[in-house]
Amino acid sequence: MLHVLLHMARHDAPFTSEQIAGMLGTNAVVVRRTMAGLRDAGYVQSTRGHGGGWVIACDLRKVTLLDVHRAVGGAKLFALGHENASPNCAVEQVVNAAIDDALKQAEALLLARLGEVSLADLASEFDTVCQGRR
Repeated sequence: MLHVLLHMARHDAPFTSEQIAGMLGTNAVVVRRTMAGLRDAGYVQSTRGHGGGWVIACDLRKVTLLDVHRAVGGAKLFALGHENASPNCAVEQVVNAAIDDALKQAEALLLARLGEVSLADLASEFDTVCQGRR
């Protein structure tokens, strides 16, 4: 969704769910479901009808990557991990114990970093890259 938010920040017209789905290579229904979380957080707005769609509705300086992660329901950061918190299998117990601390530390570090980067930071980098292509 960061991809979409940055395009929205630099585009004067609304994007339809279908246009966003095309950008992301997904279905418009998935887009609407995900955008609902961003709308509920106040980061985007939508309008219906001809000429309607999704637009950015926030101050990019005040929204961090962590905010976006939370708004889209990002609960789990890593696919690696244990499925069963209290396994009966000794192998699973040993594996869980070995990776738990490392995953907790990595998650804390990643969440802290996401909280340090604003959408404005990314938009500025995006502008720099685009200017370099001219």
